[in-house]
Amino acid sequence: MTFQFDQLINRKNTRSYKWDQVGPLFGDKDILPLWVADMDFPSPPAVQEVLRKRVDLQAYGYAIRTEGYFQAIVDWFQRRHGWSIRTDWITDSPSVVTSLSLAVEQFTAPGDSVVIQTPVYYPFYDVVRDNDRVIAENPLVVRNGRYEMDLEQLEALFKDGGKLLLFCNPHNPGGRVWTKEELLALGELCLRYGVKVVSDEIHCDLVHPGHVHVPFASLSHEMADITITCLAATKTFNLPGLHTSFMVTSNREMKARMDKRIKTLSIHMASHFAQDAVEAAYTEGEEWLEAMLAYVRGNMDYAIEYLEQHLPQVKPMRSEGTYLLWVDCRGLGRSRKELLDLMYKEAKVAFNDGTTYGTSGEGWLRINLACPRFILEQALKQFCEAASK
Repeated sequence: MTFQFDQLINRKNTRSYKWDQVGPLFGDKDILPLWVADMDFPSPPAVQEVLRKRVDLQAYGYAIRTEGYFQAIVDWFQRRHGWSIRTDWITDSPSVVTSLSLAVEQFTAPGDSVVIQTPVYYPFYDVVRDNDRVIAENPLVVRNGRYEMDLEQLEALFKDGGKLLLFCNPHNPGGRVWTKEELLALGELCLRYGVKVVSDEIHCDLVHPGHVHVPFASLSHEMADITITCLAATKTFNLPGLHTSFMVTSNREMKARMDKRIKTLSIHMASHFAQDAVEAAYTEGEEWLEAMLAYVRGNMDYAIEYLEQHLPQVKPMRSEGTYLLWVDCRGLGRSRKELLDLMYKEAKVAFNDGTTYGTSGEGWLRINLACPRFILEQALKQFCEAASK
């Protein structure tokens, strides 16, 4: 089957956060949006078909989850990642961020330290602070053009009382796909100090050749026993507006606590649309995924080459996973305000401001590569020309 990624779907005036918020957020409705992490690609045909069937029912009452839904998840992770999970380990949640927040609430107390590895996806900060916990930062270190973990500093945080680690694999925004050896070293520290792990693996399917996603909980029974893995089909198949995700937790006590809290908040009901879309994506979307990843890799190659030729002062960090490109713009010598003005006022593009991901992200920008090539070409042209004036 041939899939079309070069045509732009007109999402303006559709209540699109990505396209319709550029005016309110960045000051100009005509800014090109390559920021928030959703794709400008059509979702897989099987997903579109099943959603049309659900619409055609004409009545949108309460729904249930079927065994087929849970089995589709189990089969996908066995097939794609070699990870054997059970249907009774799965808990649905409205979003990965919801799961992160509930885990912080359930497995720490107010005032406890929660460790995050910075720079990192900004809701990691929010779910710690909003639950009245204390952020303990374990800054990642750039070595050989990629991020690596500072395990010595991490151990010091655990010794000082860090109770929980919010982990990001593959890493957002840096695009690292952590190796088995790195994960084992991390897991050994967590086991030694009794630290539970909430592993955000929403980008696990978006891994590029030469790299392999290793689910943290797949490393050993002992590591699985301290881990809640947060997952979703939404990043993989462009479904974020359906607000659906799931957790995999083999530890019965931990799962029971999360299940009870989700039930208490009454966020446990099935969606009329979401579960059907996820099942269709996992059972019939694999060919689409491979084609999409190939297209994104072409976009990444193009972006890196274009920036090297036209704005060599900036240094992209080649992503091992995700459809995001993390770009070091400190060589431009601009303050944060000047960098924002360069994007929004001069270049008329919206990439993500690196400070959103923590102080170590200052001077960096995150570019969403999941768009038609001509959009990426135009955005980079406008940015490089504005930066070179």
